[in-house]
Amino acid sequence: MFKAFYSLAATPFAKEVGADQAYPSAASQETAAALAYLKQTRGMGLIVGEPGAGKTYALRGFSQSLNPALYKVVYFPLSTGTVNDFYRGLAYGLGEEPKTRKIDLFRQIQQAVTTSFQDRKVTPVFILDEMQMAKDVFLSDLNLLFNFQMDSSNPFLLLLCGLPYLRDRLTLNHNRPLAQRLLLSHQVEPLTKDEVKGYVAHHLRLAGASHAIFTENALEALAASTKGYPRLVN
Repeated sequence: MFKAFYSLAATPFAKEVGADQAYPSAASQETAAALAYLKQTRGMGLIVGEPGAGKTYALRGFSQSLNPALYKVVYFPLSTGTVNDFYRGLAYGLGEEPKTRKIDLFRQIQQAVTTSFQDRKVTPVFILDEMQMAKDVFLSDLNLLFNFQMDSSNPFLLLLCGLPYLRDRLTLNHNRPLAQRLLLSHQVEPLTKDEVKGYVAHHLRLAGASHAIFTENALEALAASTKGYPRLVN
């Protein structure tokens, strides 16, 4: 009913908005540039941000931008499972039937990554989400699993994603070997006050709005109450 009242053709602020229709905030452009850098160099990267800052949206846009003939995306959010669960999930994502023993899974994954990159010319892209909850043994195994040819080759892209607390965890002594191998460490920032106004106007235009719906005071209040986090603005 509200769509008819405001003369809208679609529901505004919907999750279905494609990456090509994203509002070009400064933060989103910086995140896109960081991801493009990792794509060019290959290796490990860290993307963190507060809840609702737009991490997952940025990662979805990045995944959709990759040519499926050249990249194989494996998204894995089960960071609270066991290390073997993680290995099995990666093996499945790579199209392999997981082995039983951990050491066999380790070799299977490394061989699948190497074969994909060298023989099929397809770069595996691993996106590991909610990593702030990962156990230390999980982080230690990541450092070992993604060490190819005595750390002389990066036939993959690995993105560790989570809340800012993850970055703090990686500064601890027992996680420094993994932290030192990160080629990228980026935090997704919220919208500025002016960007909140532009963001709202942008999404209303996408929904077919032909006139302003929110007053200036309402937009000021919205920016203050949400602190610029897109999910809360939506």
